[in-house]
Amino acid sequence: MSGKTVTRADLCEAVYQKVGLSRTESADLVEQVLSEISDCLVSGEAVKLSSFGSFLVRSKGERIGRNPKTGEEVPISPRRVMVFRPSNVLKQKINESLVGD
Repeated sequence: MSGKTVTRADLCEAVYQKVGLSRTESADLVEQVLSEISDCLVSGEAVKLSSFGSFLVRSKGERIGRNPKTGEEVPISPRRVMVFRPSNVLKQKINESLVGD
């Protein structure tokens, strides 16, 4: 694995190269898409991207955790977490890339 992280700048550059918008328009488009996804998740909606996957927000209740060093019990407050479920198409692409290596 290469370990490379894809950044917003990388996404903007890819849009610029493939779509043909200006760099500024490409950056605005990427920002608008990411903002819309974030807003939907904050409001509790699921975001489904066809052939990619789904982003879901789940609520976790309060529970008791344990500090592994001291063994002390610590309450963990309720919170909302984001979960990503890849589509079968994405899973298949990932697994096919392993066969090609």
